[in-house]
Amino acid sequence: MLAIGTSQWRGAFQDGEGTISTATDTLPSAVYTFASRFEGAPGAIPEELLAAGHAGCFNHALANISGQHNLQVESARTSVELTMGTDDHGPAITKIHVTTDATIPGATEEKFQHIAEGARARCSISKALSVPITMTATLSN
Repeated sequence: MLAIGTSQWRGAFQDGEGTISTATDTLPSAVYTFASRFEGAPGAIPEELLAAGHAGCFNHALANISGQHNLQVESARTSVELTMGTDDHGPAITKIHVTTDATIPGATEEKFQHIAEGARARCSISKALSVPITMTATLSN
């Protein structure tokens, strides 16, 4: 399976404008700017999209791991807070916090904490945040 996201950008860091899209058109050309990312202006925020994807990934992993313990998730509501800051190279994700509230009939508190920790650690987006990132870069004239 291959998931593809694309972006286009024109202009300077603070004054330019870009779009973010998904190959499936789930997100067709959402506009983002410096102001939408860092100043609360209307528009897309790439990091917010990462947080939403992480929440969905976590819930799916929670259901998978619950099933491995012969339990079924009745409902799960998860939010992911991604904190932006800066490092020596500019804007950076400095912290990610997952909050989940789930109903899993038959699960004890201890079992639920074990399942939730497994989902946090094993969800593909959690794992992706620490993998090497490769790149192909082409300068067009």
